Amino acid sequence: MMLRRPTVRVLAAATALVALGAATACADDGTAGVDPQRVDVAAAFYPLQFVAERVGGDAVRVTNLTKPGAEPHDLELTPSQVGEVNRAELIVYLKGFQPAVDEAIAQSGGDRAFDVAGVQPLLAASAGGHDHGGEGAGQQEHADEEGSGGKDPHLWLDPTRLAGVADQLAERLGRADPERAADYTARAKTLRAELEKLDADFAAGLKTCQRREIVVSHTAFGYLAERYRLEQVGITGLTPETEPSPQRLAEVAGEAREHGATTIFFETLVSPKVAETIAREVGAQTAVLDPLEGLSADGGGQDYLSVMRTNLQTLRTALSCS
Repeated sequence: MMLRRPTVRVLAAATALVALGAATACADDGTAGVDPQRVDVAAAFYPLQFVAERVGGDAVRVTNLTKPGAEPHDLELTPSQVGEVNRAELIVYLKGFQPAVDEAIAQSGGDRAFDVAGVQPLLAASAGGHDHGGEGAGQQEHADEEGSGGKDPHLWLDPTRLAGVADQLAERLGRADPERAADYTARAKTLRAELEKLDADFAAGLKTCQRREIVVSHTAFGYLAERYRLEQVGITGLTPETEPSPQRLAEVAGEAREHGATTIFFETLVSPKVAETIAREVGAQTAVLDPLEGLSADGGGQDYLSVMRTNLQTLRTALSCS
Protein backbone atom coordinates (compact mmCIF):
# COMPACT_ATOMS: atom_id res chain seq x y z
CA MET A 1 0.00 0.00 0.00
CA MET A 2 1.24 3.51 -0.80
CA LEU A 3 1.89 6.23 1.75
CA ARG A 4 0.68 9.76 1.08
CA ARG A 5 3.19 12.07 -0.59
CA PRO A 6 1.99 15.57 0.38
CA THR A 7 5.01 17.37 -1.09
CA VAL A 8 4.52 15.76 -4.48
CA ARG A 9 0.82 16.56 -4.39
CA VAL A 10 1.46 20.22 -3.55
CA LEU A 11 3.97 20.58 -6.38
CA ALA A 12 1.61 18.90 -8.83
CA ALA A 13 -1.25 21.14 -7.76
CA ALA A 14 0.93 24.23 -8.19
CA THR A 15 1.93 23.13 -11.68
CA ALA A 16 -1.68 22.52 -12.62
CA LEU A 17 -2.78 25.90 -11.29
CA VAL A 18 -0.07 27.68 -13.29
CA ALA A 19 -1.50 25.92 -16.35
CA LEU A 20 -4.93 27.24 -15.43
CA GLY A 21 -4.04 30.71 -16.75
CA ALA A 22 -3.10 29.29 -20.13
CA ALA A 23 -6.25 27.17 -20.24
CA THR A 24 -8.37 30.21 -19.38
CA ALA A 25 -6.76 32.24 -22.14
CA CYS A 26 -7.40 29.44 -24.60
CA ALA A 27 -11.05 29.29 -23.61
CA ASP A 28 -11.42 33.07 -23.76
CA ASP A 29 -10.07 33.35 -27.29
CA GLY A 30 -12.74 30.99 -28.59
CA THR A 31 -10.43 28.05 -29.39
CA ALA A 32 -11.60 25.72 -26.61
CA GLY A 33 -13.33 23.36 -29.06
CA VAL A 34 -16.52 23.00 -27.02
CA ASP A 35 -19.29 21.17 -28.90
CA PRO A 36 -22.04 23.80 -29.34
CA GLN A 37 -24.68 21.08 -29.67
CA ARG A 38 -23.94 19.46 -26.31
CA VAL A 39 -23.37 20.52 -22.72
CA ASP A 40 -19.76 19.95 -21.66
CA VAL A 41 -19.67 18.23 -18.25
CA ALA A 42 -16.54 17.49 -16.21
CA ALA A 43 -17.16 14.65 -13.74
CA ALA A 44 -14.64 14.27 -10.93
CA PHE A 45 -14.74 10.44 -10.72
CA TYR A 46 -16.65 7.43 -12.02
CA PRO A 47 -20.02 7.33 -10.17
CA LEU A 48 -20.54 10.99 -11.08
CA GLN A 49 -19.63 10.22 -14.69
CA PHE A 50 -22.20 7.41 -14.69
CA VAL A 51 -24.98 9.66 -13.43
CA ALA A 52 -24.06 12.51 -15.77
CA GLU A 53 -24.07 10.22 -18.80
CA ARG A 54 -27.35 8.58 -17.85
CA VAL A 55 -29.16 11.84 -17.08
CA GLY A 56 -27.55 13.81 -19.89
CA GLY A 57 -27.79 11.22 -22.65
CA ASP A 58 -26.75 12.42 -26.11
CA ALA A 59 -27.17 16.04 -25.01
CA VAL A 60 -23.95 16.04 -22.97
CA ARG A 61 -20.26 15.39 -23.45
CA VAL A 62 -18.88 13.97 -20.19
CA THR A 63 -15.19 13.95 -19.29
CA ASN A 64 -14.08 11.91 -16.28
CA LEU A 65 -11.16 13.62 -14.54
CA THR A 66 -10.11 10.32 -12.91
CA LYS A 67 -8.90 7.85 -15.52
CA PRO A 68 -10.04 4.18 -15.40
CA GLY A 69 -7.80 2.14 -13.11
CA ALA A 70 -6.67 5.20 -11.11
CA GLU A 71 -7.39 5.55 -7.40
CA PRO A 72 -9.33 8.82 -7.07
CA HIS A 73 -8.58 9.91 -3.50
CA ASP A 74 -5.23 11.49 -4.37
CA LEU A 75 -5.94 12.62 -7.91
CA GLU A 76 -3.41 15.12 -9.27
CA LEU A 77 -4.76 17.12 -12.21
CA THR A 78 -2.66 17.50 -15.34
CA PRO A 79 -2.66 20.83 -17.18
CA SER A 80 -5.02 19.38 -19.80
CA GLN A 81 -7.43 18.29 -17.07
CA VAL A 82 -7.33 21.77 -15.56
CA GLY A 83 -8.31 22.92 -19.03
CA GLU A 84 -11.25 20.50 -19.02
CA VAL A 85 -12.43 21.96 -15.71
CA ASN A 86 -12.12 25.47 -17.09
CA ARG A 87 -14.00 24.69 -20.32
CA ALA A 88 -16.81 22.69 -18.74
CA GLU A 89 -20.26 24.21 -18.62
CA LEU A 90 -20.99 22.07 -15.55
CA ILE A 91 -18.51 20.50 -13.11
CA VAL A 92 -19.87 17.61 -11.04
CA TYR A 93 -17.74 16.87 -7.99
CA LEU A 94 -17.81 15.96 -4.30
CA LYS A 95 -16.23 18.64 -2.16
CA GLY A 96 -13.56 17.35 0.22
CA PHE A 97 -12.99 14.08 -1.65
CA GLN A 98 -10.36 15.22 -4.16
CA PRO A 99 -8.37 18.28 -3.03
CA ALA A 100 -6.95 18.95 -6.51
CA VAL A 101 -10.46 19.21 -7.96
CA ASP A 102 -11.57 21.45 -5.09
CA GLU A 103 -8.61 23.75 -5.77
CA ALA A 104 -9.27 23.96 -9.51
CA ILE A 105 -12.91 24.79 -8.86
CA ALA A 106 -11.97 27.41 -6.29
CA GLN A 107 -9.80 29.06 -8.94
CA SER A 108 -12.23 28.97 -11.86
CA GLY A 109 -15.38 26.97 -11.11
CA GLY A 110 -17.71 29.78 -10.12
CA ASP A 111 -21.40 28.93 -10.48
CA ARG A 112 -20.61 26.08 -12.89
CA ALA A 113 -19.80 23.70 -10.02
CA PHE A 114 -22.32 21.18 -8.66
CA ASP A 115 -21.25 19.68 -5.32
CA VAL A 116 -23.13 16.39 -4.85
CA ALA A 117 -22.24 16.42 -1.14
CA GLY A 118 -24.86 19.14 -0.79
CA VAL A 119 -27.75 16.94 -1.97
CA GLN A 120 -28.07 15.26 1.45
CA PRO A 121 -26.00 15.55 4.65
CA LEU A 122 -22.99 13.23 4.60
CA LEU A 123 -22.69 10.48 7.19
CA ALA A 124 -20.00 10.48 9.86
CA ALA A 125 -16.85 8.58 8.97
CA SER A 126 -17.66 5.91 11.57
CA ALA A 127 -21.16 5.19 10.21
CA GLY A 128 -22.00 1.56 9.75
CA GLY A 129 -19.19 0.37 12.01
CA HIS A 130 -18.64 -1.11 15.46
CA ASP A 131 -17.99 1.16 18.43
CA HIS A 132 -16.73 -1.06 21.21
CA GLY A 133 -13.41 -1.70 22.87
CA GLY A 134 -10.27 -0.41 21.19
CA GLU A 135 -11.92 -0.19 17.80
CA GLY A 136 -13.91 2.89 18.72
CA ALA A 137 -10.63 4.71 19.29
CA GLY A 138 -9.32 3.25 16.05
CA GLN A 139 -12.29 4.55 14.11
CA GLN A 140 -11.80 8.02 15.61
CA GLU A 141 -8.14 7.88 14.62
CA HIS A 142 -9.17 7.05 11.05
CA ALA A 143 -11.64 9.93 11.03
CA ASP A 144 -9.01 12.33 12.30
CA GLU A 145 -6.74 11.35 9.40
CA GLU A 146 -9.19 12.81 6.91
CA GLY A 147 -9.35 16.43 5.80
CA SER A 148 -13.13 16.30 5.35
CA GLY A 149 -14.13 16.84 8.98
CA GLY A 150 -14.68 13.14 9.63
CA LYS A 151 -17.41 12.79 6.98
CA ASP A 152 -17.74 9.77 4.71
CA PRO A 153 -17.83 10.82 1.04
CA HIS A 154 -18.89 7.43 -0.41
CA LEU A 155 -22.58 8.33 -0.71
CA TRP A 156 -23.03 6.54 -4.07
CA LEU A 157 -22.95 3.15 -2.32
CA ASP A 158 -26.51 3.88 -1.18
CA PRO A 159 -28.51 3.71 -4.45
CA THR A 160 -31.27 5.90 -3.04
CA ARG A 161 -28.80 8.70 -2.35
CA LEU A 162 -27.41 8.39 -5.87
CA ALA A 163 -30.97 8.73 -7.18
CA GLY A 164 -31.20 12.02 -5.30
CA VAL A 165 -27.99 13.16 -6.99
CA ALA A 166 -29.50 12.28 -10.37
CA ASP A 167 -32.62 14.33 -9.64
CA GLN A 168 -30.57 17.39 -8.67
CA LEU A 169 -28.23 16.97 -11.62
CA ALA A 170 -31.21 16.96 -13.99
CA GLU A 171 -32.29 20.27 -12.51
CA ARG A 172 -28.80 21.77 -12.94
CA LEU A 173 -28.53 20.53 -16.53
CA GLY A 174 -31.97 22.00 -17.22
CA ARG A 175 -30.73 25.39 -16.07
CA ALA A 176 -27.70 25.15 -18.36
CA ASP A 177 -29.77 23.87 -21.28
CA PRO A 178 -33.44 24.95 -20.82
CA GLU A 179 -34.62 23.65 -24.20
CA ARG A 180 -33.89 20.06 -23.11
CA ALA A 181 -34.81 20.38 -19.43
CA ALA A 182 -37.77 18.00 -19.77
CA ASP A 183 -35.51 15.36 -21.32
CA TYR A 184 -33.07 15.55 -18.42
CA THR A 185 -35.91 15.20 -15.94
CA ALA A 186 -37.31 12.18 -17.79
CA ARG A 187 -33.95 10.42 -17.91
CA ALA A 188 -33.37 11.10 -14.19
CA LYS A 189 -36.76 9.54 -13.48
CA THR A 190 -35.81 6.44 -15.47
CA LEU A 191 -32.50 6.16 -13.62
CA ARG A 192 -34.25 6.62 -10.28
CA ALA A 193 -36.51 3.66 -11.07
CA GLU A 194 -33.46 1.49 -11.83
CA LEU A 195 -31.71 2.57 -8.65
CA GLU A 196 -34.81 1.94 -6.55
CA LYS A 197 -35.04 -1.57 -8.04
CA LEU A 198 -31.38 -2.11 -7.13
CA ASP A 199 -32.10 -0.89 -3.60
CA ALA A 200 -35.03 -3.30 -3.28
CA ASP A 201 -32.86 -6.19 -4.49
CA PHE A 202 -30.18 -5.36 -1.91
CA ALA A 203 -32.75 -5.13 0.87
CA ALA A 204 -34.28 -8.48 -0.05
CA GLY A 205 -30.98 -10.21 -0.74
CA LEU A 206 -29.41 -9.16 2.57
CA LYS A 207 -32.50 -9.50 4.74
CA THR A 208 -31.67 -12.90 6.25
CA CYS A 209 -27.97 -13.69 6.69
CA GLN A 210 -25.97 -15.72 9.20
CA ARG A 211 -23.55 -12.82 9.70
CA ARG A 212 -23.89 -9.07 9.25
CA GLU A 213 -20.28 -7.93 9.77
CA ILE A 214 -18.10 -7.12 6.75
CA VAL A 215 -14.34 -6.79 7.17
CA VAL A 216 -13.17 -4.38 4.46
CA SER A 217 -9.83 -2.93 3.36
CA HIS A 218 -10.98 0.64 3.97
CA THR A 219 -14.09 2.16 5.49
CA ALA A 220 -15.83 3.04 2.24
CA PHE A 221 -19.00 1.09 2.96
CA GLY A 222 -20.72 3.11 5.69
CA TYR A 223 -23.65 4.11 3.47
CA LEU A 224 -24.18 0.56 2.25
CA ALA A 225 -23.86 -0.80 5.79
CA GLU A 226 -26.32 1.69 7.24
CA ARG A 227 -28.85 1.19 4.45
CA TYR A 228 -28.88 -2.62 4.66
CA ARG A 229 -28.23 -3.15 8.39
CA LEU A 230 -24.65 -4.39 8.04
CA GLU A 231 -21.65 -3.52 10.21
CA GLN A 232 -18.33 -2.69 8.60
CA VAL A 233 -14.95 -3.32 10.20
CA GLY A 234 -12.38 -1.27 8.29
CA ILE A 235 -8.72 -2.18 8.16
CA THR A 236 -7.90 1.43 7.29
CA GLY A 237 -9.90 4.65 7.37
CA LEU A 238 -11.50 6.60 4.54
CA THR A 239 -8.23 6.87 2.58
CA PRO A 240 -7.10 3.44 1.33
CA GLU A 241 -3.39 4.32 1.06
CA THR A 242 -3.13 4.87 4.83
CA GLU A 243 -0.93 2.18 6.38
CA PRO A 244 -2.71 0.42 9.26
CA SER A 245 -0.77 0.17 12.50
CA PRO A 246 0.07 -3.22 14.02
CA GLN A 247 -2.45 -2.44 16.77
CA ARG A 248 -5.15 -1.85 14.18
CA LEU A 249 -4.34 -5.09 12.37
CA ALA A 250 -4.62 -6.98 15.65
CA GLU A 251 -7.98 -5.31 16.40
CA VAL A 252 -9.37 -6.23 12.99
CA ALA A 253 -8.17 -9.82 13.29
CA GLY A 254 -9.86 -10.03 16.68
CA GLU A 255 -13.11 -8.67 15.25
CA ALA A 256 -12.96 -11.15 12.38
CA ARG A 257 -12.53 -14.06 14.77
CA GLU A 258 -15.22 -12.81 17.15
CA HIS A 259 -17.83 -12.67 14.40
CA GLY A 260 -16.73 -15.80 12.55
CA ALA A 261 -15.89 -13.89 9.38
CA THR A 262 -15.24 -16.24 6.48
CA THR A 263 -14.23 -13.50 4.03
CA ILE A 264 -11.93 -10.47 4.18
CA PHE A 265 -12.79 -7.99 1.43
CA PHE A 266 -10.34 -6.03 -0.69
CA GLU A 267 -10.80 -3.68 -3.65
CA THR A 268 -10.01 -3.55 -7.34
CA LEU A 269 -7.90 -0.35 -7.24
CA VAL A 270 -5.90 -1.02 -4.05
CA SER A 271 -3.31 -3.70 -3.19
CA PRO A 272 -4.88 -6.77 -1.50
CA LYS A 273 -1.77 -7.60 0.58
CA VAL A 274 -3.05 -6.40 3.96
CA ALA A 275 -6.42 -8.11 3.49
CA GLU A 276 -4.62 -11.32 2.51
CA THR A 277 -2.45 -11.12 5.63
CA ILE A 278 -5.46 -10.87 7.93
CA ALA A 279 -7.28 -13.61 6.01
CA ARG A 280 -4.35 -15.99 6.52
CA GLU A 281 -4.18 -15.15 10.21
CA VAL A 282 -7.86 -15.87 10.88
CA GLY A 283 -8.31 -18.71 8.37
CA ALA A 284 -10.61 -16.78 6.02
CA GLN A 285 -10.67 -16.28 2.29
CA THR A 286 -10.54 -13.01 0.37
CA ALA A 287 -12.95 -11.54 -2.16
CA VAL A 288 -13.45 -8.25 -3.99
CA LEU A 289 -16.06 -5.83 -2.63
CA ASP A 290 -15.92 -2.90 -5.02
CA PRO A 291 -16.41 0.62 -3.56
CA LEU A 292 -16.99 1.85 -7.09
CA GLU A 293 -14.65 4.79 -6.80
CA GLY A 294 -13.61 3.94 -10.34
CA LEU A 295 -13.76 1.16 -12.91
CA SER A 296 -10.74 -1.02 -13.62
CA ALA A 297 -8.59 -0.07 -16.58
CA ASP A 298 -10.04 -2.79 -18.83
CA GLY A 299 -13.62 -1.89 -17.86
CA GLY A 300 -14.99 -5.25 -18.89
CA GLY A 301 -18.19 -3.65 -20.15
CA GLN A 302 -19.37 -3.06 -16.59
CA ASP A 303 -21.14 -0.02 -15.15
CA TYR A 304 -22.37 1.12 -11.75
CA LEU A 305 -25.46 -1.11 -11.81
CA SER A 306 -23.65 -4.29 -12.85
CA VAL A 307 -20.82 -3.80 -10.34
CA MET A 308 -23.31 -3.18 -7.54
CA ARG A 309 -25.16 -6.39 -8.43
CA THR A 310 -21.87 -8.27 -8.36
CA ASN A 311 -21.26 -6.76 -4.91
CA LEU A 312 -24.65 -8.02 -3.78
CA GLN A 313 -23.89 -11.60 -4.85
CA THR A 314 -20.47 -11.42 -3.21
CA LEU A 315 -22.02 -10.24 0.07
CA ARG A 316 -24.72 -12.91 -0.04
CA THR A 317 -22.08 -15.64 -0.41
CA ALA A 318 -19.74 -14.22 2.24
CA LEU A 319 -22.50 -13.65 4.80
CA SER A 320 -24.36 -16.89 4.10
CA CYS A 321 -27.62 -15.18 3.22
CA SER A 322 -30.72 -17.17 2.40
